Amino acid sequence: MNAPRRLIVAITGASGFVYGHRLLALLRPLEIEVHLIVSRAAQLTMACETALHLADVTALADRYHKNEDIGACVASGSYRTLGMVVAPCSMKTLAEIAAGTGGTLVARAADVMLKERRRLVLLARETPLTLVHLRNMLTVTEMGAIVAPPVPAFYAQPRNLEQMVDHTLGRVLDLFDIDVGAVRRWTGPASGRSIDEAKPTTLEP
Repeated sequence: MNAPRRLIVAITGASGFVYGHRLLALLRPLEIEVHLIVSRAAQLTMACETALHLADVTALADRYHKNEDIGACVASGSYRTLGMVVAPCSMKTLAEIAAGTGGTLVARAADVMLKERRRLVLLARETPLTLVHLRNMLTVTEMGAIVAPPVPAFYAQPRNLEQMVDHTLGRVLDLFDIDVGAVRRWTGPASGRSIDEAKPTTLEP
């Protein structure tokens, strides 16, 4: 039997609220049941980075769960999903997932993904990285998660911030075999252009 077409999207308190919000918008037209969790810290980030209200964001999901609701359906392994994306993923959330504390719904749902061997993608957003951050990334990777920092792909030659964000999210959704047409896929260097022509011009002193 195929798993139900459900995806969990969590937005946590790292900078980059646009990633979670835009991911919801990309998923909206698809026949995928989206379950959303927004942490309190993410709501603070939303107020700092956008003009959105929480209701604007939750309206894009099929079901919204409060982060304190550890009895929600997505907290159980018996509730079948395709997996979970945390976009963006704060270092606090990363640490909770690495430690397996399960003290919030985001951490508990992520733990469920790991124990059920489902896809868990974390858009870890921080720089510079401390040794603890790197160790936590190693830990969750060893547990089966995918750490996918939202690093722009300049070969796609994005014309604006939205295209840059969409390309990153399109690559994330590729990991679930979901194609939203947001990825400019690499097919090799542009034809008719030599390597020498592609080199940047060096300015004379």
